[in-house]
Amino acid sequence: MNLQKQELPNSTLILIMGILSIVGCCCYGAVGLIFGIVAIILSKKSIEIYQSNPELYLGYQNVKTGRILGIIGIVLSAIVVLSWLVALIFFGGMEGIYHMQDEVIRQYGG
Repeated sequence: MNLQKQELPNSTLILIMGILSIVGCCCYGAVGLIFGIVAIILSKKSIEIYQSNPELYLGYQNVKTGRILGIIGIVLSAIVVLSWLVALIFFGGMEGIYHMQDEVIRQYGG
């Protein structure tokens, strides 16, 4: 019996979402969190499909890579979100941050 292998559902999308989660951590962390969570949720479903019949599917490497990138993106995004929260708490909100930036600009002539 000759079965032709087919691509795992969403394997390329999972990889793209994983990449975007790392890039998105630069956007205050929220975008990276969203893409990373989507990558992990989609990868879980694809991994279950693959493990039920591994001989029928291609693209498992994309799913694994996208999942790993999604996890990394979530961690980086969480660090960015936490650093913003710490900055807001310790510097007196956005006004405190703006004031600190103004002082640095005046001091160094930026």
